[in-house]
Amino acid sequence: MNMPPRIVSATISPMPQEVWDPLPVITATFSDGSVKVLFSYFPDEISFLTSELIGLTEDEARDLKAKKDSVYLTGGYRPS
Repeated sequence: MNMPPRIVSATISPMPQEVWDPLPVITATFSDGSVKVLFSYFPDEISFLTSELIGLTEDEARDLKAKKDSVYLTGGYRPS
């Protein structure tokens, strides 16, 4: 059985300084050598550290974003 590749490093593009600036994008390098853009996000709603993505699969990283979105939308976490 093939195991899905895991994230070995990740980068987050710069945070927007103005409302028209692009959203931050997370790009991951995987254990198989592939590099993929995972997602963008609204930094006033949720936040990420690259370290929390290391070791996750692509699906697990997307699930983490969905979980953070859900917590925000239900009135939970607010980034500082």
